[in-house]
Amino acid sequence: MAEKTVVFGHRGYPAKFPENSLAGFRYAVAHGIEGIEFDVQLTKDLVPVIMHDERIDRTANGTGLIQDYTLAELRHFQLAAGELIPTLAEFLTLVSNQDVQLNLEFKTNNIQYPGIEKIVMGMVNATPLRHPVIYSSFHLPTLKTCQQLAPDESYCWLTDQPVVNAAAFVANEHLSGLHLSHYQDDVPVAERIWTVDDPVLAEKLFAKHVAGIFTDDFVGMTRLRDQKQG
Repeated sequence: MAEKTVVFGHRGYPAKFPENSLAGFRYAVAHGIEGIEFDVQLTKDLVPVIMHDERIDRTANGTGLIQDYTLAELRHFQLAAGELIPTLAEFLTLVSNQDVQLNLEFKTNNIQYPGIEKIVMGMVNATPLRHPVIYSSFHLPTLKTCQQLAPDESYCWLTDQPVVNAAAFVANEHLSGLHLSHYQDDVPVAERIWTVDDPVLAEKLFAKHVAGIFTDDFVGMTRLRDQKQG
């Protein structure tokens, strides 16, 4: 029997809460979310924080690059609804021992933060988690660095481009799957698709039993998945 598609909350629960906010993560965990996708970057003083963009301008009431602020300085800014920019430590405390699959994206495709892999993976490994973390990045060298630190973890490459000879690529790069903006047919590797908020597209992906989808509305998509996959 085909495995159920795992529904990941894309940056938490953006349909109801600020993206990548502790409020959204907290609600999602309390309401039985299966998976959470989130983005990690480093502050000036090398503290891992959770935000998608390299700049705080779009999602917080400030301006500038995360790497130009210390954590204490970042705490002067807020997300919508008065939420603070969360640290990875705060997030890991929230999900500790919870039945949720984590997908941690290293935001290193534009800025390669020195030592981010060792810092982040050390914190994750010190946290009691129910499931192994899936690590992903658009920046393949980041995943290669992670593999040197911990070869037995799960690594997935993010791309919005077609992957030629996907099975061979995944095998050669020692990956566990691909995180794609599109579905590739007849690819015998785990595919997780982002960002799926259209029910028509979701139904097609559920019919294919893709490994996972990332969505801004995990509640609606989980309900639809259960209707289509039982």
